[in-house]
Amino acid sequence: MPEIKKKVTVIIPVKNEEGEIRRIIEDVKPYADEVLVVDGHSTDATPRLASEAGAKVVSDNGRGKGDGMRTGIKEASGDILVFIDGDGSHETGDIPKLVHPLLEDKADLVVASRMLGGSDELHGTVTNFIRMAGSCIVALILNYRWGCELTDCENGFRAIRRDVALNLNLRANDFDIEQEMLMKVLKKGYRVTEVASHEYKRKSGKSKLPTSRGWKFIWRLIVEFF
Repeated sequence: MPEIKKKVTVIIPVKNEEGEIRRIIEDVKPYADEVLVVDGHSTDATPRLASEAGAKVVSDNGRGKGDGMRTGIKEASGDILVFIDGDGSHETGDIPKLVHPLLEDKADLVVASRMLGGSDELHGTVTNFIRMAGSCIVALILNYRWGCELTDCENGFRAIRRDVALNLNLRANDFDIEQEMLMKVLKKGYRVTEVASHEYKRKSGKSKLPTSRGWKFIWRLIVEFF
């Protein structure tokens, strides 16, 4: 019986990322059957530049990154979905490492680990230290609860089977959707693995995740446990 080729959609949730979006689209094209940019109602040239670069562009409902990721899951045509940020902080060349375990049917969700690959964003300042410590604490709790050995639960650079993503009933509207996705995958007994990937400082624009919103990750932890 001939092997059925899996189609890969790279999803880029963005809002006001005109500085890097064209380059990122060009960089991910060799690894994608479809490039899908989900625009969070940008006020700059992001959607126009994305369309000119050859991506399919859709708008979310303006509720945050979680809303954008859910829109991407719904609109994608691929069997495998790769999520990557639009700020230039992720190593696009690592996409094959994320996709390979899914193609080999060895995982249902693959997360790019900054703890294994290093990060320019999690060190050097009090704010970065707080973010790193919080991420490590969440990983520790999840590892004890589900008997796994995860190192990075929050990185947005990840790949997942689309049918699995659709079965998770994701609800978070903010950045905590990545934690929600991982916890629901574990709760439902799906397979999770990690690959090392380096995180760079964002190349342009401003972060959409202030440290003051860290309480949402604590709340998401409580919600998904109970």
